[in-house]
Amino acid sequence: MKYLRFLDKNNNIKHGIIDKKTVREITGDIFGHHSDSETTYNLDEIKILPPCEPTKIVAIGLNYSDHAQEMGSELPEEPRMFLKPHTAVIADGGKVKYPDHMSQRVDFEGELGVVIGKKASHVSKEDALSHVFGYTCMNDVTARDLQKKDIQFTRAKGFDTFAPVGPVIETELEPGNLEIKTFLNGELKQHSNTSHLIFSVPHLVSFVSQVMTLLPGDIISTGTPEGVAPMKKGDKVEVTVEGIGTLTNYIE
Repeated sequence: MKYLRFLDKNNNIKHGIIDKKTVREITGDIFGHHSDSETTYNLDEIKILPPCEPTKIVAIGLNYSDHAQEMGSELPEEPRMFLKPHTAVIADGGKVKYPDHMSQRVDFEGELGVVIGKKASHVSKEDALSHVFGYTCMNDVTARDLQKKDIQFTRAKGFDTFAPVGPVIETELEPGNLEIKTFLNGELKQHSNTSHLIFSVPHLVSFVSQVMTLLPGDIISTGTPEGVAPMKKGDKVEVTVEGIGTLTNYIE
């Protein structure tokens, strides 16, 4: 099912399930007990919000061999983790603010996002997927010049609006074989499949949980394939993941 978080016409935050162009409101905790209501909305009646509220986004670097090659890096022996703050999160349709007071090159990075549904600490690979609620589209926006300049990635990855996510969380997917595409102003820039991940989703969930406790709503962004490129103000970026949909954002 495709879960959506949104504002109704009275600016109340709601959760719902999409069925074609209709959203059925649900009550309760989407990561716990919840149930359908009789209330429905048309998509043009609501404002889409980020589909969850992560306490943290754990992003994985160099998780496709072709991207490691284009970055001139050796393949990692273990997942390379970094954090993006929750203040970087914006929704489908939101605007990425270009930090031209600090950076002169800002890139897109289309990725599969893994949404945690159950507290995970020191879980095994075999049990990892039982802690996953579903999957979403991510854009790991990156100030590439600052990434090269700084020792670590906090500034390059952490600007406000640098974590577009959504539009939905799809709960009925097998994450190991999903087509992923990124378009810049309608032109295909990235095209790969999650079958090419160096470290699989179960591996990543288990590995991260050995370091930090993952909480419901937290996101693991699984890495980007080759084809990253700079954006400029006025650009439109679309990240499409098979079975989930398309995350669309604009640069301003």
